[in-house]
Amino acid sequence: MTNDDALTALRRLVGNPDADFRDGQAEAIDALVNEHRRALVVQRTGWGKSAVYFVTTMLRRAQGAGPTLIVSPLLALMRDQVGAAERAGIRAVTMNSSNATEWDDVREALRTDSVDLLLVSPERLNNPSFREHQLPALAERCGLLVIDEAHCISDWGHDFRPDYRRIKDLLAELPVSTPVLATTATANARVVADVAEQLSVGANGSVHEVLTLRGGLARDSLRLGVLPMASPVQRLAWLLTHLGDLPGSGIIYTLTVAGAEDLASALRAAGHEVAAYTGRTDTADREVLEGRLRANDVKALVATSALGMGFDKPDLGFVLHLGAPSSPVAYYQQVGRAGRATERADVVLLPGREDADIWHYFATSSMPQQRLAEAVIHALAETERPLSTGALEAIVDIRRTRLELLLKVLDVEGAVRRVQGGWLATGQPWTYDAERYERVAAARDREQGLMTSYETTTECRMRFLQESLDDPTAADCGRCDTCLAAAGQASWFDAYVDDANVRLAEDQLAQVGVPIEPRVQWPTGMDRLGVTARGKIGADIAAAPGRAVARLTDLGWGSALRDVFAAPDGPVPATIASACVQVLKAWPWESRPVAVVAMPSVSRPQLVESLAQGLAQVGRLRYLGQVDLLREESSGPGGNSAFRLADVWPRFSVGHALVDELQSIDGPVLLVDDLCDSRWTLTVATKLLREAGAEEVLPFALATVA
Repeated sequence: MTNDDALTALRRLVGNPDADFRDGQAEAIDALVNEHRRALVVQRTGWGKSAVYFVTTMLRRAQGAGPTLIVSPLLALMRDQVGAAERAGIRAVTMNSSNATEWDDVREALRTDSVDLLLVSPERLNNPSFREHQLPALAERCGLLVIDEAHCISDWGHDFRPDYRRIKDLLAELPVSTPVLATTATANARVVADVAEQLSVGANGSVHEVLTLRGGLARDSLRLGVLPMASPVQRLAWLLTHLGDLPGSGIIYTLTVAGAEDLASALRAAGHEVAAYTGRTDTADREVLEGRLRANDVKALVATSALGMGFDKPDLGFVLHLGAPSSPVAYYQQVGRAGRATERADVVLLPGREDADIWHYFATSSMPQQRLAEAVIHALAETERPLSTGALEAIVDIRRTRLELLLKVLDVEGAVRRVQGGWLATGQPWTYDAERYERVAAARDREQGLMTSYETTTECRMRFLQESLDDPTAADCGRCDTCLAAAGQASWFDAYVDDANVRLAEDQLAQVGVPIEPRVQWPTGMDRLGVTARGKIGADIAAAPGRAVARLTDLGWGSALRDVFAAPDGPVPATIASACVQVLKAWPWESRPVAVVAMPSVSRPQLVESLAQGLAQVGRLRYLGQVDLLREESSGPGGNSAFRLADVWPRFSVGHALVDELQSIDGPVLLVDDLCDSRWTLTVATKLLREAGAEEVLPFALATVA
């Protein structure tokens, strides 16, 4: 291949006869096509990393090589890549969870060599059928392997995904002549070194030299700023005041799903054209929302990190954060969505006092614990048949999402293996790498400290981000709020908040009431834990839909409720009691409750008792007393459904006096508790009350966890 061949392919790719390579692109293509090397490209978002692997694909296919295999982390990213490839005349297909009906066609296209480029998720690499039937042939004949968003390979990366570590096994199976390209926009020196080390793995213990090409990460279009506002009302009021003035359309990031949904609802109620985009958003709906943002049919998507890597809208005008990500690296990755093809893009961070608690939750949830890992391995080793994730939940007390993550980690470390029907232990020796996890935890703590420093620095914010990513070209940008302040100039954004919008924000955040959906199914395998419950929860013992004042993570009442639960036990505060009354007034029940029953509480007895009696008094309902507590000891909150149910199943009963009261009333009972976490406490108490004669049970709690 000559440089002219590559340039011709580039111009065909972009549809511009005058297009030319950016610094580093031609060098990367030459290394892959002519030298069959392994290369790591670290360049800012918008530099053109996809052009490198598209042009390389075109040239390798012209040489008679097999299709390119791209490992890509997100469906949104895959859709963008397939669309871009097809516009360039590259025949691209994907195998992912959203197009299972097309997999047979994809297999046939691969068999007949009528595909130039196949995109798969890292999770697909461990699908038993794909791993055994498609992957060996692909590894043998692929013309190029691309690992997109390669920071995910690294424990040190801001979005580490265990399935990415399987790529190391794939690399060891590649023919020595197969070029490999890894790309990322967000990697500091530690991540670069880690990824390069993993890229070097070859067959039979051989080692490949890895070419690392790194460019500057600054983007001249971005204007960075931080607006510290402790109050959720002030933050929402600022958005209501200024959202319409921001350039074009953009993204507003939040740290939680509830935060995204609540903020989108509040902004829509004020007349702004926005929509929520989270991990709970349907795949089909995500595609629609991405299209609406690209077409500027919405002012903003209010999103979690589910809208992140690879989302491509070159003219994205702004990125705002209501709450800070846990590291400058993660923050840079998200703000890098903006300003790729515009002269100006506005970036504002509005941190919250709850940020550190959210960081801690996500950091600890992704870190495997030794005793739980050993318990999973032992459980799988004790059975000859594969165990499903649901069956494991009745053996090991780990919540489903954490259990799935732990299984992935143990899989890539060789201790367990996914097969048809579930999981098996491999029997291979396994040791918990405590030192490694301590290093990762310490690194995350340092990064959280850096993020806090970013919020308060008086130095250039762009320089700060670049230095956090070990960018040797770091320099003052002259555009951010701190650069302007150092030059004696006013900030580029206005901190002014309109009084009318403060009142509007107060009204929006003062709204109370979130649903408590009743449990409808007992967990699998409860007989293992001594609980005689299986299948569907019968209509004769099930709870009706319930209500809580708010989620603990809510923008509005969440903060006040967190303060209540953090304080010593005492009577319910008047403001919270008033909010409870508002929830009851707005409750769309079919039949109004006629009585109140309280749940017993070990940690907050005054709070629950005063709340239950107060609601009975205000609503002119009969107060029937409490469900009896047979055992104070509890495993506490957390854990999975099976173990939570086993914990609460024997703890409660309905005494004779309460039975007599229940049988003397005609109508629903309001069952009052302080905090609803797993819903199993309310489910078991409801079963007991229904069996004792309650016609209907309406669960009510001050707060839900999520």
